[in-house]
Amino acid sequence: MQIEQFDTGLKNQNNFQELKITAEENKQNKQIVRNYLNNIYKLGPSKIEENLSKYFSEDVNIKCFFPLNEFKGLSNFRDKFWTPLFDAFPDLERREQLVIGGAFRDKFQVGTISTLSGIFKKKWLNVEPNFKMVNLRCCEIHELKNDKIIESHILIDTINFLNQIGKFPINPSRGYEGIWMTPINTDGVNFYENNLDVSKATLDQSLTMQRSLNIKPELEASSDSDLKEKLINHPQKDFWHEKMIWYGPSGIGTARSLEGFIDHHQLPFRKTFKERNYWELGHYCELGDGKFSLTAGWHSIQAVYDSNDWLGYNSNKNKVTMRVMDFYHHDEGKIRENWVPIDLAHILSQIGIDIFKS
Repeated sequence: MQIEQFDTGLKNQNNFQELKITAEENKQNKQIVRNYLNNIYKLGPSKIEENLSKYFSEDVNIKCFFPLNEFKGLSNFRDKFWTPLFDAFPDLERREQLVIGGAFRDKFQVGTISTLSGIFKKKWLNVEPNFKMVNLRCCEIHELKNDKIIESHILIDTINFLNQIGKFPINPSRGYEGIWMTPINTDGVNFYENNLDVSKATLDQSLTMQRSLNIKPELEASSDSDLKEKLINHPQKDFWHEKMIWYGPSGIGTARSLEGFIDHHQLPFRKTFKERNYWELGHYCELGDGKFSLTAGWHSIQAVYDSNDWLGYNSNKNKVTMRVMDFYHHDEGKIRENWVPIDLAHILSQIGIDIFKS
């Protein structure tokens, strides 16, 4: 099975100027974004107006998790995202787990995984508080221009949030429901890599693995066991470490080893979405940064929901799009860890299930 070579970036982007970034510039950009975000949480709602105008452009473009979705401008950002968040969790604090930066096409970008911790004291997303500590799993990608953030993609795992307060809004996960661990054997926040060839190689590895996913044995498999065998021997096997961990969102869960990944996510996903196109729109973010890489699509996957194998809900043949980020850790020549925020609440809304109204 031959892996096809093709451009995985945005398809509707033309006449852009390719940006270059040095290792030192990348380090500075990551520190800028870290300082911005940490200051916002540290100083809290009393300084939110001042900090937003200091750190973000007036017409900032925000692409958020369901049900907040997409909007523009600082006032909308404040009113739709920050004010409700601080009202609900007034003592909120932020802990970083991973920070990845770089340049993709005409953008300087920084991606982060963090945990937002606070006591849930007022209604948020139409959910009543439980007055207990909650840890929000938060994944973000920010675009910097002239030291201001001009675009932000933000995915908070809302199903994980509901699980923590005892709501359990959807069918049980196939995989392990629990914490996402920090990278093994390395600091995912303060690392510095000055060899740009290393960063390029890690990104190339993750992109080649992703292209291999376009090989679809599910279209010819005769049974689940036949499909599992085909996926175990799929070209993807050459890229994953034998002790790989795939950290999925709540509703899917975390899997260890290629076999676990296939059992808990990939096989049922492929059966449910046999009709899918990973690259109809393409990635808005592709970064290599030392031993880490990051790719992301905002509706880069378009598919038809065609069976109940993946999440357990009956097929209605609805067309869906997916908001996905992939944070990779490369170690010993392979992909060792993969943190994968997916806006499952958004996918479910497209097949007629609103977890905030159930």
